[in-house]
Amino acid sequence: MSTWAGRLIRAAAVAALPPLLAGCLGPLPQPLVGLNQRLEAAGPARAPSLAGDWLALIVSQGGRDRVQLVDLQRRQPVPLPGLERPDAQPLSVAVDGRGERLALVRQLEGRTELVLYRRNLMALQPVPLQPPGVPRRVALRADGRELAVEVSRQGQWQVDLIAVP
Repeated sequence: MSTWAGRLIRAAAVAALPPLLAGCLGPLPQPLVGLNQRLEAAGPARAPSLAGDWLALIVSQGGRDRVQLVDLQRRQPVPLPGLERPDAQPLSVAVDGRGERLALVRQLEGRTELVLYRRNLMALQPVPLQPPGVPRRVALRADGRELAVEVSRQGQWQVDLIAVP
């Protein structure tokens, strides 16, 4: 076989490889177009947290950022009474798998704080960091019983795990 024919066969084999591999891996992930359009209509969004049938994110509306919780089964936002303050700036949000607890890092009155919101109580609870530090991002375990928080202390980033009773 000539080198030209060998190159042609190799090129054909290489070109056939991605479709063959994709067939082995199963169907490709697909965007949820209808839900994505509803989320886009709510305004610019960032910092998503997805757990179970719940999506928490920070949405910008009217020049102000606020936390939004979406029930993915109903495809609608749910109210979060007692969570928002007009003088607070949300930075990071996380939701548990039942949509009952949200962890939030926010800036308020010149400080950055970590809080836990319980929907059934419609109440915020501050979460102290020991030793003290500045929280930046938060993740919440699916069962809502533990937080992982990215914290700055003396110029170093660390991750704290915090049990939630």
